[in-house]
Amino acid sequence: MLEHATGDPLDRGGEPTPVHPLPSGHGLRWQPMTLADNGELVALLTRIEAYDDPPYRTTVEESAEAFVQVAADIGSARVIGRDSDGIPRAYAIVRVRPTNGTVRALWDGGVDPQWRRRGIGAALLEWQLAATREALAGSGHDGALAVVHVEESMSDAQEMLEAAGFTATRWYTEMRRDLSLPIPQVELKSQLSVEPWDPALDDAVRRAHNDAFKDQWGAELHTPETWVQGRTYFAPSWSFVALDRTSDRAQVAGYLISGRYEGDWPAQGWTEGYTEILGVRTEWRGMRVATALLTAAMRAYAADGMQYAGLGVDFSEPGGNYGLFGQLGYEPTRGSLLFTRTI
Repeated sequence: MLEHATGDPLDRGGEPTPVHPLPSGHGLRWQPMTLADNGELVALLTRIEAYDDPPYRTTVEESAEAFVQVAADIGSARVIGRDSDGIPRAYAIVRVRPTNGTVRALWDGGVDPQWRRRGIGAALLEWQLAATREALAGSGHDGALAVVHVEESMSDAQEMLEAAGFTATRWYTEMRRDLSLPIPQVELKSQLSVEPWDPALDDAVRRAHNDAFKDQWGAELHTPETWVQGRTYFAPSWSFVALDRTSDRAQVAGYLISGRYEGDWPAQGWTEGYTEILGVRTEWRGMRVATALLTAAMRAYAADGMQYAGLGVDFSEPGGNYGLFGQLGYEPTRGSLLFTRTI
């Protein structure tokens, strides 16, 4: 018989609010998941990732980011299910956040491979739906877009999401560029220069990012608080800023932020510098700023002995054009999908 916690906390920056309990019948004891459970959560993620073999491996540091409360969030909830021996076998996370005029409910979850095909995944989706509705209640927002990211090879998970009313909305492709190949030299206009990352420019880059992505699908307009989230493996020495010094006060024309994910390299089978975010503001597009930033990053990656430059691109339909990335020699490695559902 499934045991319930009396109420899973939905954090709103204040007192916890109960949400709908999970259904019974799965042989698991469910309880709120806190940072104290992070080590066991990572052990569960290790089993899941070893079986599903995604192109990454979650570390303790990365997993801990899921427990960081952000003032901008409307609400968040986390639950973990343990077997009779106390071993975690399933988990789910919900974070509801306003994003560029809309509200997105970010859903994450997983089930131990040995415990699959018992209806637990579907039960977790129902719980996440209830938790999202709890977060929206009284928030002043009428609805949200629930989003779930799934690897292309995980057909069972995709079928489960479709059965729960989700639709594939975006198609993502991971790409890599062989750094043993010649890296192009890029000449920019005299007033433009690509310069090493400078922490003093961090907030100016944040504002430039919000400007560059304000009209992009699903883009998050960052506050100073949300901008610094998810930087566990931020690599300043692999990151660059394109500045326009036409006037006395330099303006951020573009930027490239890199991550160094050493824990992923064994699973991938190669080392790489990974371009997390690449942005160019409208006024400077068509001036080869993106090319200059990418090639500067390639040289930095190569100088540190990396085999490849990596990045991810997304499209609104399968089979998109790789454009600049293809021209620079990036090649696709594997894909994933974003499933969405309106709540």
